[in-house]
Amino acid sequence: MNTNLYVGGISYSTTQDSLKAHFSQAGTVVSATIIMDRLSGRSRGFGFVEMSTPDEAQKAIEMFDGKEFDGRTLKVNEARPRREQVGQ
Repeated sequence: MNTNLYVGGISYSTTQDSLKAHFSQAGTVVSATIIMDRLSGRSRGFGFVEMSTPDEAQKAIEMFDGKEFDGRTLKVNEARPRREQVGQ
């Protein structure tokens, strides 16, 4: 079962490929997505990494939470489920 991680504090210069490569040190990365601002097209400084197992996700949290990557300190934890948006 895949586990989705929230990753905050991502540098604006970080790419999805470099984020995926970094997290692959902890195990199999299913996907890595950096959230982009719709208007500017620039990174919003956070994203999500999907790890293939809960154990690998926990290892990634332990390895990368509070650690520096591309000059910024990452905040890594298990992503909360998305809330339904009201009015849509």
